Amino acid sequence: MPHAAVSGATLPHPTTEELRAEAMEWGRKPRSLGTWYVTEHMVRAMRAYGWTIVVGALGQPILYLLGLAVGLAALLDAPIQDGGQTVPYLVFVAPALLMTAAISVATEEFSFPVMAGFKWRRFFYGFSASPLSPGQIAGGVVMGAAARMFVVVVAYYALIWIFGAVPHPETGWLTIPIGLLAGLSFGIPYMAYAASITEDKGQFALVQRFIFMPMFLFSGTFYPLDTLPLWLQWIGWVSPLWHASELGRIVTYGKPFEPFGVLVHIVFLLVLAVGGYIVARRLFQRRLGE
Repeated sequence: MPHAAVSGATLPHPTTEELRAEAMEWGRKPRSLGTWYVTEHMVRAMRAYGWTIVVGALGQPILYLLGLAVGLAALLDAPIQDGGQTVPYLVFVAPALLMTAAISVATEEFSFPVMAGFKWRRFFYGFSASPLSPGQIAGGVVMGAAARMFVVVVAYYALIWIFGAVPHPETGWLTIPIGLLAGLSFGIPYMAYAASITEDKGQFALVQRFIFMPMFLFSGTFYPLDTLPLWLQWIGWVSPLWHASELGRIVTYGKPFEPFGVLVHIVFLLVLAVGGYIVARRLFQRRLGE
């Protein structure tokens, strides 16, 4: 029929070009806000283990801080000498524990959930069938994980402040963005690695045992890095945890620093995060374009 009756009147059918223009108009919003739609999905999916997030964000720091403040710190009569400055042991380790918490979240959110999106649940392919681009999908995964990291680092900072481990709260709050950067500098390259895996053969367990744990133990978390033998110090030098912890100690208790050293710490973390994202986008594009 060339015409359709609507309320007693006849209207011409839209042309193919008009239908195409209408479809493109409906697609512009998902395209422009695609990263946020993926972020919303990732955050909503976290509701399935929401209590785990809450308990982990609050319970872990409480147990660590109690163990250090009431337990280990009570056994250590001598305070820590860090950069020529004497600080209580709890004050020394608190920033590193906050950074560790952010990186720990990254090891969870950028490993199996990423592989699930490609292999098991395959929801990344559903996203890709919409107007969303692979880059927006990768960006949404990053933003979703960053949202969880933010909750964790804010909770951790509040607790170390309550425990008196932030002598300079006027700058100590900067540990929150530093913690986010720490988590992303480790997590985004990890996401790129997860996106490259097609078969689960225990790779994530190997990362946990042979990358995360050595980084946690030998990155100046519990004692200054320069107290380690030189042949072990390199682990800290290449570790985002050490670079972030040093920045955290500068802002929480005023550890002496040189501006060039601060620049090196920040650039190192940014290079890992940005470089990892570039690689991850290409891997998402390659896999979702198949």
